[in-house]
Amino acid sequence: MAPDWEARYRDRSVAEAAPAEVLRDNAHLLPRSGTALDLACGLGGNGFFLARRGLETFAWDSSSIAVEKIDAASEPAGLPLFAEVRNVVERPPEAGRFDVLVVSRFLERELAPALIAALRPSGLLFYQTFTQDRVTGRGPRSEGFRLEANELLDLFSPLRVMVYREEGRVGDLTRGWRDEAALVAYKPLPE
Repeated sequence: MAPDWEARYRDRSVAEAAPAEVLRDNAHLLPRSGTALDLACGLGGNGFFLARRGLETFAWDSSSIAVEKIDAASEPAGLPLFAEVRNVVERPPEAGRFDVLVVSRFLERELAPALIAALRPSGLLFYQTFTQDRVTGRGPRSEGFRLEANELLDLFSPLRVMVYREEGRVGDLTRGWRDEAALVAYKPLPE
C-alpha cells in the first residue's frame, strides 16, 4: 500500500523539515550561486537550506499540501524558493538545467539518466536514501524502494564520486551511518 503523502504532510510544519545529512554535512561543496532542485521535496528541508545559501531553488513534489506549505513559508521570508506540484516520474527535470540536484529518501531508478542529464557541467548531485541492508526498522517496507549494496554508485556511474557512505551491517551496529547510502558526485566537464 502506497503512503498517503497528503495525510502525512497535513499536520506537519515546514519548520520540522531538516536538510538531508548528505547535504548538510557536505555543504562546503555547494557553489556560491546557481540553480538548484530539491526533487521529491516533501516539506522542503533541502530546498530551504539551498535557498538560504543564495541558490535559486526549485522544490518539486506530488503533494499539493507540501507545496502550499513551502510557498506559505518561503514567500514572506523572501527566499528564492519556488515550489511546484510535479510528478517527477512523468515530468523529469529538463537536461542541463541545474547546478545542484538533491534527492533524499526517494528512489525511482529509471530517473537516474534524466537526473544526470539535468545537471550542468560541474553540477553536483547530493543523494541519500534507504538501503536493503537494514539495521533498524526505518524506511520503506518494500525492498523495491531500497537500494541494493553499492547501487547508487552503479546508477550514477557517469558522475565523478566525491563522497560515498554506506556502512551496512559492518562493525558496531549501534554507531555510524546505518540503513542508508549517501552520495555526492559531480558531472565532469565535456572533453
